[in-house]
Amino acid sequence: METVSDTYDAIVIGAGHNGLVCAAYLGMAGLKVKVVERRDTVGGAAVTGEFHPGFRNSVAAYTVSLLNPKVIRDLDLAGHGLKIVERRALNFLPTEDGRYLLTGEGRTKAEIAKFSTRDAERYDAYGAELDAVTDVLRDLVLEQPPNLVEGWSLRSLREALRAALVGKRLRKLDLERQRALLDLFAKSAADYLDGFFESDPIKAVLGFDAVVGNYASPYTPNSAYVLLHHCFGEVNGKKGIWGHAIGGMGAITQAMAKSAATYGAEIETRMGVRDVIVEKDRATGVVLDDGRSIRARAVIANVNPRLLYERLVPDAALPPDFLARMKRWKCGSGTFRMNVALSQLPSFTALPGRALADHHTAGIIIAPTLGYMDRAYDDARKSGWSREPIVEMLIPSTLDDSLAPKGQHVASLFCQHVAPQLPDGSSWDDHRDTVADLMIATVDKYAPGFKDSVIARRALTPLDLERDFGLIGGDIFHGAMTLDQIFSARPMLGYADYRSPLAGLYLCGSGTHPGGGVTGAPGHNAAKVIAGDLGRRR
Repeated sequence: METVSDTYDAIVIGAGHNGLVCAAYLGMAGLKVKVVERRDTVGGAAVTGEFHPGFRNSVAAYTVSLLNPKVIRDLDLAGHGLKIVERRALNFLPTEDGRYLLTGEGRTKAEIAKFSTRDAERYDAYGAELDAVTDVLRDLVLEQPPNLVEGWSLRSLREALRAALVGKRLRKLDLERQRALLDLFAKSAADYLDGFFESDPIKAVLGFDAVVGNYASPYTPNSAYVLLHHCFGEVNGKKGIWGHAIGGMGAITQAMAKSAATYGAEIETRMGVRDVIVEKDRATGVVLDDGRSIRARAVIANVNPRLLYERLVPDAALPPDFLARMKRWKCGSGTFRMNVALSQLPSFTALPGRALADHHTAGIIIAPTLGYMDRAYDDARKSGWSREPIVEMLIPSTLDDSLAPKGQHVASLFCQHVAPQLPDGSSWDDHRDTVADLMIATVDKYAPGFKDSVIARRALTPLDLERDFGLIGGDIFHGAMTLDQIFSARPMLGYADYRSPLAGLYLCGSGTHPGGGVTGAPGHNAAKVIAGDLGRRR
């Protein structure tokens, strides 16, 4: 028999980072908020866990840059224990001929010059163009995008004004920069980078960002936008820098949960949502897995849009054309995620030595050329996974000694490309160890002895990421970041304002603007819309 519990102003489905951010801001607005999470801890994919006795690491999300500074300040995450440290070098890319490129503050141009003096001279122009575009777009990250509204009304006029204000901001760019903006939205990353550089290593280091979480080739049109998306971040006030949260990514979401609690948010773990309650064409609450019914004036989903609309909301409550289009929402990021426990630091052929050095703290990219990345994608589409995969390895214990026993280390392997669903119809459960072996062997090719240093490992296939974290097809962004699924089209034209076709039902996750990554921006933006709606209803 259904048991009815308390009534709230808002209930948030999912205690991932955006759900916690949304709850905190709604609490700041004086609203009574409840957050429910099916897993045994808050954080969603931004969590830290022990995967071998004495070895802890970020489980899925693994590095910090995109977390919005305003969210950090407003929620006082530092005051709740969050500390982010910068890498000593940005990226380290060993090449197939035994050389390397090591980028970072004060060293990138000199490193590029080892391969091409022309490219070193062009690097400042590239950075200036990207900075000009990202500075304008960064202002839009914390704002609701213009929403397409049919007919003429006060609401349609508001949306037209919102669109005009976006246009006004874009006009801050001179004509040449506006052309660059178009290039970055429409072109492939390879085409864009070819316009600046001639040497493979710098194009590979920069082009890697175009395939992170993106099941595509760097030669795929629109992949330049994914590169651009990864340039929006900063660490400790420095733009374009990446870092690590001390204690792993779970330290971010633990701080967010503490912040939300200070504003009165109630958080319940080990409790999933079975259904969204719909009464009189309005979402009025949720039914939990234990049969309890919780009522709320607003139901807010921090989940993949397809998961919400296909599994939690009755089909009859949604317009048929909306539901049909939502079923075509593209998911699947080609990601295979591993954590490994290491007895020692790797020694690379290109840069030998096991003593801690700057390159050990960097993002270590095993993908020496854009052509290598293109072949990896093509191979995965045909065979299910690439025999020469793309691997980014980070060793966070070089910056945080709390993660591993003294003298030992943990490494995060973020691997592309694998097919979200295997082309032969088999299950990823049957191939997990085979592909995990391949990923370790790929690193070992550039760092001989790496395989022998592995004490333990935990591998997550796309299927594991879906089962454990609700990332459909292993999609870390809650939906592909393609032109038809970003800005006013995220998740769909007409519903880019964090509302849904069902009154009282909202989205606050990465399936909304500005998209994926540990940013907190969707939660921030959704809370502003929801607080406004509930204030008006009062």
